[in-house]
This record gives sequence, C-alpha cells and structure tokens, in this order.
Amino acid sequence: MGQAQQSTVRNRLLASLSADDYALLRPHLETVTLEVRDHLFRADQKIAHVTFPEYGIASIVADTGEGRFEVGMVGSEGFAGTSVVLGIDRTPHTCLVQATGEAIRIGSGELQSAMDRSPTLRAHLLRFIHTFIVQVSQTAYANAGYSLEERLARWLLMTHDRLEHDDMPVTHEFMSIMLGTRRPGVTLAVQMLEGTGAIRAGRGHITMRDREKLEHLAGQSYGFAEKEYSNVFALPIKRGR
Repeated sequence: MGQAQQSTVRNRLLASLSADDYALLRPHLETVTLEVRDHLFRADQKIAHVTFPEYGIASIVADTGEGRFEVGMVGSEGFAGTSVVLGIDRTPHTCLVQATGEAIRIGSGELQSAMDRSPTLRAHLLRFIHTFIVQVSQTAYANAGYSLEERLARWLLMTHDRLEHDDMPVTHEFMSIMLGTRRPGVTLAVQMLEGTGAIRAGRGHITMRDREKLEHLAGQSYGFAEKEYSNVFALPIKRGR
C-alpha cells in the first residue's frame, strides 16, 4: 500500500497527474487484482473506492426491468467511480469487471480529501468525467441509430482499445448482456462480422483480424468519443502495441 511509483504506473490518468498531485494520492493507493465479474461497486450502495485500471476493463451497467446492459466502459485511460468526484457517494449503476487485470484504487474519502487540497487534481479528474459523459452519450446514439452488427463492431473496437492484445476473452453470453440483447442475436452478429474477415470467433474469445474493416462496419458509431479523449488529454485512448 502506498508504494506505487508514478513512473511505473500504467493508468494514463494517474501517470499524467502533476508530481505534486500524485504525491497527495500515493500514501493511500492500493494495488488490487481484477477478476471477471467482480463488482467494483453496486447500484445504490455506497462507493467505498475509486478504481484506476492498469490492465483489464470495467463495465458500468444499468439494471432495468428489461434486463442488464452496458452504458460505459473504462480501462487504463480513466477510472471507475466518477460520482465520487462529483460529491455523490452512490449511483444507480453497477460496475463490474469485464476483462481480468490489475488496478490501483483509493478510498473515496481519501480521494475527496486530496481534491479538497488540490484544485488541479479535481480539475484533472473532472476532465476525464467530461470524456466519459461523451462516451455514454455516444453509446445512447449508437443504441438508437445503429444495427446490432454495427453496435457489436463498436463494442469490440472499444474493448480492443483497452487491451494489449488482439485476442479478446469475451463470450456470447457476456456480449449479449453488455449490448442489452438476446444471445441468439449476438451469435448471428458475430457470424456476420466473422464473415467479413474482421474477426475470428472461438470458444470464449474473439480475435481481431482486420481492425480497419471493423471500423468501417462500425461507421460513425465509433471514434467520436475516442477523439474527444485524445483532444482533452493529448493522448490516444488506446495503448501503443
């Protein structure tokens, strides 16, 4: 606990903090392992920690009478627990781990205290929240105006952005939950994308074969939020490979 050197941090939001702001957080930072389907926080329950993924992906999902579906995702470009930065200790959404990895977390109270001491820290975290709101808005746009195949292409691109390899450990069942649709529909959509040569589907995983084809299939549902993140932080949303 409290031993993470900023020079070794892989979360780009933490790595891009000023040295003084990082020093405020460092005594309270803790490294944790992320396992698939772990809950970082649950709907309407107090958020104990704000989590900055180093590897892996966390999904923010809404639970409705129609089922569960994803409203946003975060990887090493940001953090989970945005409502804490806004001064709210709970949310109607649930956050669960989509892809195994590691993360750095901090207690919500400790983060609030650090932000009270540093306006620049608060401003830096608020800039990420702005980009996350853009992502959530783009998800709503995609859900309203694009086919399941196009939305799946976008989701796979976003997942690929946040992983370090082309092999993505996702099941049809998990994709159906994240996209808020029935599993048979996802199976057909995967087959269609596979038929174009953009991906290869295996048991429990999807392999990226031709990213440009997938971007073409996703159309304007993908890229708007990613460009905004790059504009705000002068960083690409995905890691270099």
